[in-house]
Amino acid sequence: MTSTARRRPTGRRAGDSGTRDAILDAALRLFAAQGFEATSLRAIAAEAGVDAALIRHFFGDKESLFATVVTDRTEYPAHLATATVADRSTAGRAFTETYLGLWEDPATRPVLLALVRSATTSPRAAGMLREFLGRLLPSLLGPGDEHVERVVLAGSHLLGVAVARHVVAVPPLAALPLDVLVDEMAPTIQRYLDGTHR
Repeated sequence: MTSTARRRPTGRRAGDSGTRDAILDAALRLFAAQGFEATSLRAIAAEAGVDAALIRHFFGDKESLFATVVTDRTEYPAHLATATVADRSTAGRAFTETYLGLWEDPATRPVLLALVRSATTSPRAAGMLREFLGRLLPSLLGPGDEHVERVVLAGSHLLGVAVARHVVAVPPLAALPLDVLVDEMAPTIQRYLDGTHR
């Protein structure tokens, strides 16, 4: 028997790009469902139908794979552009609709779930979550606006509601129609942004 015949199959698919995509899709599903720490490379490989060595070939380690999932498998930059508003008096509603809309969208919710579930156990994931929230700042801060803490308060409030709704599934918040939730929250977020919440 030749050495080639004895060689173990690698699990490689028809092409590198197809294999890479299969790994990313499998990783997104598992990271979203279980978080960073509870998801192993072996489990991702099994979910993707590939050899675990291929994950290391494409991505190196689990943290690099997670980072790639977050950057390659989300459309949130396009959504964030809609939060930019010229009228500051309506920024609270725009911010609320955009942020909560990201959690409702099947294209972006899995990435947010993966980030939030992983941020409590992985410093790198926590940094990515901070970066995600930080991308909202420019659209809500006016020229020369130094009140970053207002936006941080608004974002933290929205993050807490999103976690309660989508991660913990607190009733009746989890079942509340999105438009009703936006109507309830937008005035509070506007007060944060205006600095009138005190």
